[in-house]
Amino acid sequence: MPAVPYASTAVRPSWADLPADLRTAISARLGSQVTWATTAGGGFTRGFAAVLDTADGQRVFVKAASLSTQRHLTDWYAREVAVTAALPTAIPSARPRWTLTAAGYYVICLDAIEGHMPALPWQPAELDAALEAWAVAAEALREPPAELVAVGLPALSDLVRSDLSWWREIAAGREAMPPVPPWVEKQLDDLVTLEAALPGYLHGDAATHCDLRLDNVLIDPAGAALLCDWTWICFGPAWWDTASLLITAYASGLDADALFAAHPTTRDAPPDGLDAALAAQGGYLLTRAEAGPTGASPHLVAHQRWTGEVALAWLASRRGWA
Repeated sequence: MPAVPYASTAVRPSWADLPADLRTAISARLGSQVTWATTAGGGFTRGFAAVLDTADGQRVFVKAASLSTQRHLTDWYAREVAVTAALPTAIPSARPRWTLTAAGYYVICLDAIEGHMPALPWQPAELDAALEAWAVAAEALREPPAELVAVGLPALSDLVRSDLSWWREIAAGREAMPPVPPWVEKQLDDLVTLEAALPGYLHGDAATHCDLRLDNVLIDPAGAALLCDWTWICFGPAWWDTASLLITAYASGLDADALFAAHPTTRDAPPDGLDAALAAQGGYLLTRAEAGPTGASPHLVAHQRWTGEVALAWLASRRGWA
């Protein structure tokens, strides 16, 4: 299991840390005084994110970032609003309510979801709920609506080709080998081959989440799952996200191979698609972890290293390499 639970990875400002003028502006937009704020414990950015309760009984989820020092976050939040507003109604996800620019900050307000992030190891019922929600979402995105396409969706194949080719860089001597299990150097040529094949498997007109992880899932009081953080949605096959989500299922001791094979999104997955995805993600995550801390949460590096190690362990198990 990771050293820090995913519900506790965030390092972000609290409501009291925000400028007074910004707090006043948010309360004014809500039309009622904020009486309580519950800061989101998960995630890896340093933006403000909290469930706000108001005197008149409202409950909303608000994110905010500085327009001067966190411009990348304000851009991400604006995209999140545009994407979630255009998602098909069948997709179980929070929807945006409004945006606000005040006191040098950009603010977005979404529906508050009553629920909790799944814990590791996965409880089978919660994983089943997440996989069911993803199946519903993926079916709704097989033909993404024109409003969503108009937001501008990158092609997953292009992203993978440009950003997830680290075994090739390592084999060519342009990147140092990160700390890896002993079998990796013996299988480096195979990892390069799997990684190189991946972009060719990811074409298509469907859309996919592109960041489906345990910490982007919430389980409501009835046990149903909702999917969050749609900022990185792109054109690509849904089985890519099924593979990403199931990395933590493998770490939980569950039969991730059977779960992948049984999921409706994997009907069109090529025979070695899962192996190619695990190879590419493992190389990317371990290499990025070695690059060291960024301006994000200090727990991001540990998340990258742990997830990369698990992805490679699953791949080794499938290929008999360990």
